Amino acid sequence: MFNKILISNRGEIAIRVMRACRELGVSTVAVYSEADKNALFAKYAEEAVYIGPSPSSQSYLKIDNIIKAARETNAEAIHPGYGFLSENTLFAKACEENGIVFIGPPHEAIDAMGSKITARRTMKNAGVPIVPGIEEGVSDPDEAVDIADSIGYPVILKPAAGGGGIGMKIVNGREELMPALASSQSVARSAFADDTIYIEKYLAEPRHIEFQIMADRKGNTIHLSDRECSIQRRHQKLIEESPSPVMTEELRENMGSIAVKAAKAIGYVSAGTVEFMYSQGDFYFLEMNTRLQVEHPITEMVTGVDLAKEQILIASGEDLGYSQDDINIHGWAIECRINAEDPLNDFTPSPGKIKRYRSPGGPGIRVDSGVYTGYVIPPYYDSLISKLVAHGRNRKEAIARMERALYEYIIVPLKTNIFFHKAVLRNERFRRGDINTHFIVEENILESVKEVTERDYEKGASLASVLDADTRKIAAISAAVGSYMSQSKGGSKV
Repeated sequence: MFNKILISNRGEIAIRVMRACRELGVSTVAVYSEADKNALFAKYAEEAVYIGPSPSSQSYLKIDNIIKAARETNAEAIHPGYGFLSENTLFAKACEENGIVFIGPPHEAIDAMGSKITARRTMKNAGVPIVPGIEEGVSDPDEAVDIADSIGYPVILKPAAGGGGIGMKIVNGREELMPALASSQSVARSAFADDTIYIEKYLAEPRHIEFQIMADRKGNTIHLSDRECSIQRRHQKLIEESPSPVMTEELRENMGSIAVKAAKAIGYVSAGTVEFMYSQGDFYFLEMNTRLQVEHPITEMVTGVDLAKEQILIASGEDLGYSQDDINIHGWAIECRINAEDPLNDFTPSPGKIKRYRSPGGPGIRVDSGVYTGYVIPPYYDSLISKLVAHGRNRKEAIARMERALYEYIIVPLKTNIFFHKAVLRNERFRRGDINTHFIVEENILESVKEVTERDYEKGASLASVLDADTRKIAAISAAVGSYMSQSKGGSKV
């Protein structure tokens, strides 16, 4: 086992990994930018190293600075979390070249799945079902027309080097193709420095279903069941649940075995996610995320497996601690991503200072967060405040607990998407499990957000006033204690 691990990430995921390390008896090193000097994760770790100015390009994406921090603190391994450098082949290689263990898959596996085109080709050769489309990039407009005509509309354009839905365009007819192609290429060029685009058939009423996988260095590979991730805005997930409402035991066994097959095809090691699109009874490989996912807590809640710990143990050379027969689903879990953003203003980020904060609790509730009262959410990074997870005996209870937790959550004065989540959970179609990736638009959810009852606002204000009173009391007591201690000669220091 490692003695010390550096976490090359920030916010709640840094704390999540540090918690796993603490339970394993492993010391941790945080790296932080100027904007994060007062962040909770930087205080939680045993050591913290400054790595650069606030923009991620000058700090969290600076491979040399992170490697230097690891060497100076004698960290034996680096956990990349998700985002930033977690799926960066050069970073994985740099760790290897400096004698530092990268807690994740080998760089060859990252390479194999890094390009969607390469991933499609690899999966097709391995016998994994893929969405009808092409395995080559396209840039010539005339070629794009011929390809789209042969596949049949609607089609979707995707940047080959991209992720997170960035640059994707749905095209319903030939007249839309040229503008969409130009736009997609422009975004891809700016975001990924690669304007290669590929074309796929766009599926009817698609559901986004993914399988968590885990593999050790000996090739032992298992899946840890499924997650439904269809509640999205601009191809980015907002609500996830496990298991999927559409799943049957037969379908789970089929899709799970395909996910394991996909992982083995690239010699995968560590935690990863194989993502599928499910449409009208059929499923197709979408992509593979070669890292821990934001939504990993719901899998942990229903399986009882600590995925972050398992990653660390495997990276230290241990065998996978579970067989496929050991994995069973217990109950239902739902995750709401609580973001500092305004759903009624095109989900525009809402950075700023949190003046009052109280997270929910009670039976079945888990909150993965890195914020606190007085914390300033910086404008430089993702707007995620926390991952709110509710677990119940079944889907109905999980939804009820999530609604109760959202009722309890106080974040003032920032705009958040809490009322968005309330609107989704109240929707009858969502309650039936009848969802797809167009759900937000089809159900006009944003209009429902506007119609959240006055009672919700009043109750939130009432709870916030109680919290404010408690905060004043605590501040007064702290001030009194501080005054007393400063006047007491020889008194103990707090």
